[in-house]
Amino acid sequence: MTAAESIHDSAKLRPRHVTMITLGGIIGASLFVGSGNVVRTVGPAAVLSYLIGGLLVFLAMRMLGEMAAARPVVGSFMEYAREGLGDWAAYLVGWLYWYFWVGVIAFEAVVGGAILNGWFPALPTWMFSVLLLLMFTATNLVSLRSFGEVEFWLASVKVLAIVVFLGIGTLYAFGLWPKSQFSIPNLWQHGGFAPHGVWPIITGVALVIFSYFGTEIAVMAAAESVDPAKGVRQATSTVIWRILLFFVGGVLIIATVVPWNALPDPKESAPFAYIFGLFGLPGAQAFMTAVILTAVCSVLNSGLYSAARMFAALADDGFAPGVVAKRARGVPYVAVLASTLGGYAAVAVNYVAPETGIFDFIMNSAGLVALFVYAFIALTQMRLRNAMTAEQQDALKLKMWLHPWPAILVIVAVIGVVVVMLFSEAGRVQVWTSVISLAVLIVFWPLAKRSVAKRTGHFEDIVEDLDYSGH
Repeated sequence: MTAAESIHDSAKLRPRHVTMITLGGIIGASLFVGSGNVVRTVGPAAVLSYLIGGLLVFLAMRMLGEMAAARPVVGSFMEYAREGLGDWAAYLVGWLYWYFWVGVIAFEAVVGGAILNGWFPALPTWMFSVLLLLMFTATNLVSLRSFGEVEFWLASVKVLAIVVFLGIGTLYAFGLWPKSQFSIPNLWQHGGFAPHGVWPIITGVALVIFSYFGTEIAVMAAAESVDPAKGVRQATSTVIWRILLFFVGGVLIIATVVPWNALPDPKESAPFAYIFGLFGLPGAQAFMTAVILTAVCSVLNSGLYSAARMFAALADDGFAPGVVAKRARGVPYVAVLASTLGGYAAVAVNYVAPETGIFDFIMNSAGLVALFVYAFIALTQMRLRNAMTAEQQDALKLKMWLHPWPAILVIVAVIGVVVVMLFSEAGRVQVWTSVISLAVLIVFWPLAKRSVAKRTGHFEDIVEDLDYSGH
């Protein structure tokens, strides 16, 4: 290895960074706080909701891993969607994904500001939100390695907290922890394992599948690691199992230690904080509040990374202004700043004009992005695999099992989740607001197509593109 190559590699992410970036992007308030609502709604059978949702996401990530191991690229599934389905697919999935993460950046900044305001009430909440945005913008701008290092330590705190929770929770459930008693029967007592029947388990899947969104960050990060192909294989094969363990295991502990109908409202006491209090550990409430703040910061950090990389990838393909693709030290700094500005705008709207409902619209209108991404991954993998020769398929470094049935299963599941969402008021709002954001993108597609055509030197018929997709 030459000196130049050594310096180049030193600026890239290490395997430990990739692993923790993946965990960091997904383990947030949805687990530490939102899991309580799912258990209270579904009962102990919430474990099945998380298991089914997690397995569907695992299939999607395995399919993405097959494509990424063969050709690791930043922007991952957007690039594969372009190859497999056409420019229209890359345009839609890329912009929707960026829009989603800008919303996440704003949301996490608001939540983090509220937590810090609880500690330091003399200062306004918006100030803390702005400080968090500034801090993690700086982290992402310095270098790729600085982002990876910060995310490694932030995610490590969360992982450690969950491991401690699972370990002590298991001892507590079996009556082996001081002042505890055998509580396994809580899983079937108090109305049964599924006190409200099977349907809430299905509706629960529609709730929890969004909690897993962020696993695809692993593929983006792996593309910027020292050994991209190896990083992709490890991320898609091992990380998802850890995530399943954390989510399914965490929910199982919650449903076992406390009767599902005795769990407090998460708005009053987050389930992890409440149960840590039952363990009798000193300062448990303060500890979990700090962990939740760490989780918020971690998701904000990795969300800014994801938004910036996707924005830069959009610019590389001609779907965004070329200036957005500018890089320094491997960092798409214009994309980082532009993505952060979107976060600032959303935060400003939330504090200046909360009664307008604009902030809520931003949050809801990106609600189906996870489902769009999973569907595009499945469709793309089917298309690209079917286009391969037998020799090319045999040469795949990571192969999806039982092709094409997992892809078909994921697509059917996505459609099913949307249908289920239409039966609830909150879900219906997310569906229709997401349709609005999708419609806006479709309106601007002719302009984007013209830009791509100028760059590539050829034109494709938009009607044919849309007809091929089935829309």
